[in-house]
Amino acid sequence: MSKLAYILLALAACFFASYVAHAGELNIPNQLSAGQGFSIPTSGTGAATFYLIGPGGVVKRILHLGDAVNVAAEETRAAGRYVAVLRSGDSSDTKVFFVTPAKPAALNFLARPSRVPTARPDAISGVAFVFDGYKNLVLAPVPVNFSLSLEKSAPASRTVPAKNGIAWVQMASGRSQGAGQFVASLPATDVSVRRVVQQVAGDACNLHMKAQTMARTIVVETDPIRDCSGNAVPDGTIVTFTETDSRGLSTVDARVKRGIASAELPLSENATIAVASGVVLGNEVHISWASPGNGSAGVGRANLKFKDGIATDGGRANAEGSATGGRE
Repeated sequence: MSKLAYILLALAACFFASYVAHAGELNIPNQLSAGQGFSIPTSGTGAATFYLIGPGGVVKRILHLGDAVNVAAEETRAAGRYVAVLRSGDSSDTKVFFVTPAKPAALNFLARPSRVPTARPDAISGVAFVFDGYKNLVLAPVPVNFSLSLEKSAPASRTVPAKNGIAWVQMASGRSQGAGQFVASLPATDVSVRRVVQQVAGDACNLHMKAQTMARTIVVETDPIRDCSGNAVPDGTIVTFTETDSRGLSTVDARVKRGIASAELPLSENATIAVASGVVLGNEVHISWASPGNGSAGVGRANLKFKDGIATDGGRANAEGSATGGRE
């Protein structure tokens, strides 16, 4: 009988030891959302220490077994891997779980460049980064809307799914000058970020000039300079006039003022004048000057010949001479 009692007592001690060893076992889901608080029930008796180790820091609490461990929402704001440890005496229980980003709630938006010529394909690029309300990058696929608009023109829109929290797009600039409104937004939310991309006139298009002989110079002047979309190029744009004759090359750089560039070149007996702006070439004007002979009483004549453009006669060849023009 005493032997049976001894056996039962030993079994009871084993069960009690097992109960104490598992009294603080952690029951936590394998995955939670950022900012989601939770409670961990415990059982048993005695004091215990709870540790929560995560990307945002470490939490330590002293508690009594049998009381629940409450983890506040602020303690799981950072997404990543967490380790929870409950230690009582010589025994401890460990649980690894993961916190994922919450719902998309914010965007960071970068747009380049800040200034772009009109009518350029894929000239404007935008990158959007999707975050939740706790500044965690949302890695799940999320659609992002991009819209580029100018006043009095229909907006160009595109929807791009974010991959690993990043959505990227390239868009063409519009055909009109002005402040382009480049917007990135999250569908079905009020989250949107606006950037301004200034659209300016592109390169000059159909560049033409006219030439006029004066007493000692040749005056050249362009027609109003516009890009291929009809936008006036900005004042200050450089226009280069080049005169080629037997003496060599003469070059004058002039700035556009009120849409027109003009300059004065040396008077020459036989010269070809060209105009260019950047990489854009305009028309050429050929001028031939007949010097006065013995029988002409000091009268000279200038013939302005045309090549892909316009030349006009507008003044005296010299103090006693005259100027006339012709068209090839």
